[in-house]
Amino acid sequence: MRRYSKKISLIKNSRGVYDLDTIKGCKQGLSHSPKGCYSNCYAYNIANRYGYDFSKSVIRSFKNKSHEENIKSKIRDIDMPFVRIGVAGDPSECWRHTVDVCEKIKEAGKDIVIITKHWVPMPCSLYSRVKKLGLIINTSISALDGGLLDYRLKEYEKMKHISKSVLRVVTCDFNDNNTNGLYLKNIQDKIFNSYNFLDTAFRLPDDHYLVKNRVVHIEKVKFLKHSVYASVYNKDVYLGYCKSCPEMCGINM
Repeated sequence: MRRYSKKISLIKNSRGVYDLDTIKGCKQGLSHSPKGCYSNCYAYNIANRYGYDFSKSVIRSFKNKSHEENIKSKIRDIDMPFVRIGVAGDPSECWRHTVDVCEKIKEAGKDIVIITKHWVPMPCSLYSRVKKLGLIINTSISALDGGLLDYRLKEYEKMKHISKSVLRVVTCDFNDNNTNGLYLKNIQDKIFNSYNFLDTAFRLPDDHYLVKNRVVHIEKVKFLKHSVYASVYNKDVYLGYCKSCPEMCGINM
């Protein structure tokens, strides 16, 4: 399979958000599950479709000063108020490099949103630099996280002191008539009752083990231009283009 390029790039995805991933691939995530988080990582699925080895994390950098200035110029001109890091790889796998890149692109005048599962905790030595940057850090969690849930919530709380810390919850419509479904529903309800959060409905195929074992309910929903299966807890959850999203990855929270 192909490896990702080491050259960093600005990409507009199908939802209309611009990503500047400092790392492509997710060695940590795939070491826990061969198909990525919750056995259905969308970034893994896309990588697999195009022949990229998502199990190898590749640090992506500016080729030279000219390349850096070109990227910053493009960021200034994008039709969104922010650029996002952590779309197809977790920036926590090299926090120092991620912060280095953020300091360079901050000159472009856009907010910077980082999405992470905190596979690697941020070193305290970076806290002052992160605080100065004014980053928006989205901590991605789910009731499906098992033993990693408490750790991720603690990292989310730590980030409150140095950034605009946002909790991004992958939610499900758990079946409370199923023993495991009820257990996970109680965990999810505890999150709902304890935190403000962004709701990200879990999109999954109808042959997923959670569906086959009747742990979650699924339904067909419209996602962009397509009909997909999703486990939708909140029927008003936003599934449209990023440009019309009221929350903007937490910027407007």
